Amino acid sequence: MVIPVILAGGSGTRLWPLSRELHPKQLIGLIDEYTMLQNTVLRLAGFEGMARPIVICNENHRFMVAEQLRSIGIDPLAIMLEPVGRNTAPALAAAALKALEIDDAPTLLVLPADHTITYTEKLHEAMREGVALAEKGKLITFGIVPESPETGYGYIRKGAPVDGVDAVVIDRFVEKPDLDTANAYVASGDYCWNSGMFMFGSREVLAELERFTPEIVTACRAAVEKGTTDLDFFRLDSEAFAACPEDSIDYAVMEKTDKGVMISLSAGWNDVGSWDAIWHIGEKDENDNVIKGDVFLHDVSSSLLQGESRMIAAVGLKDMIVVETKDAVLVAPRDRGQDVKKIVSQLKAKARLEAQLHTVVYRPWGSYEGIDMADRFQVKRITVKPGAELSLQKHFHRAEHWVVVRGTAIVTRDDEKVLLREDESTYISLGTVHRLENPGKIPLELIEVQSGSYLGEDDIVRLEDNYGR
Repeated sequence: MVIPVILAGGSGTRLWPLSRELHPKQLIGLIDEYTMLQNTVLRLAGFEGMARPIVICNENHRFMVAEQLRSIGIDPLAIMLEPVGRNTAPALAAAALKALEIDDAPTLLVLPADHTITYTEKLHEAMREGVALAEKGKLITFGIVPESPETGYGYIRKGAPVDGVDAVVIDRFVEKPDLDTANAYVASGDYCWNSGMFMFGSREVLAELERFTPEIVTACRAAVEKGTTDLDFFRLDSEAFAACPEDSIDYAVMEKTDKGVMISLSAGWNDVGSWDAIWHIGEKDENDNVIKGDVFLHDVSSSLLQGESRMIAAVGLKDMIVVETKDAVLVAPRDRGQDVKKIVSQLKAKARLEAQLHTVVYRPWGSYEGIDMADRFQVKRITVKPGAELSLQKHFHRAEHWVVVRGTAIVTRDDEKVLLREDESTYISLGTVHRLENPGKIPLELIEVQSGSYLGEDDIVRLEDNYGR
């Protein structure tokens, strides 16, 4: 059995303002109609012996991950929730332990959820070679044949060929180089990019972790044993996992093991780590521009221009990035895309919500979008999925008016229930216990007007909740 382990954590700060802390790049459709997570799972279809995936993510993203998998017909073996980030070695140790509860000797295929791969069959060919090597006890990394002297990737130097397969022993890992060194690496033909994709047996990788970093295995074993199942999720024990040392699988195992081999992969791979990467893989017009949204250009070339809510007009630009969302605009030279994360750091330091949230905020029951806000009032557009309901709750500092614009709502107000149809409204006074439900088969849409002395999302007392919040 080959069990995919999908690493779906991370915040994707270099793709701000589209990627936010609570809605990161792996959960966004950056390339096509599917999100990065969905594409990662879908490209495994047709591979013989492939089991359902184990997906690792954090608490804040759990409902989006579950919904995105459900919408493409995937029932995962587990959605494992990390209480804190501890890098890839602890995540994979926990996944390996969980996989051994499912199968006696599974092979793990480790895939980050934020990569693109153009030629799926070439990936499958490499995976088939990986399965054969994993069955012999090898720990495999997939090295990307470099197409250019990239300074944003780590590299792996090729060692001696492995008999009988198209693979080499790993000579050594090297850190992200400067441009001159990267040019020398590519010219030599002796190096591949470090993709962060791996394949190995659960027992074999745990044995190597025990050999080099036993404290990681001890902590993760306790985190799995004390973990709890909550709805569709498996929560690692927070105390045990928090005590685990932080380390990557590269440092913890792959750089030290004598069982490591590399399979070279040339399949149109990109880790989509910056807006420049989006430009490279995007469909270009006659002036090498990648355009998305309502965009008008004059004398613009080799640029990426993407708008969500407003028209973008640009004149005389070259090698630039312009990205517009409803609450932010990014403008930067393409070769400075790595520095976008510095803007995000500034936003976090000032506790700006633009670092965390979009104007549309997703919840397990649907979503809400901020439309307008000023002193003592706030207006939102609320969408509730068919059959879903919000928590039974009350507020101490605000009252709410609801107007149904599409669908049908059942509204609980203290001891009464009211059925609201389109163009009907209700009022929730301060302190009233209330709940909103969608009994219909189409999304429920309504406008909510909040008024009061405090309008923060933390002014919610949940009395009952279907989602364990």
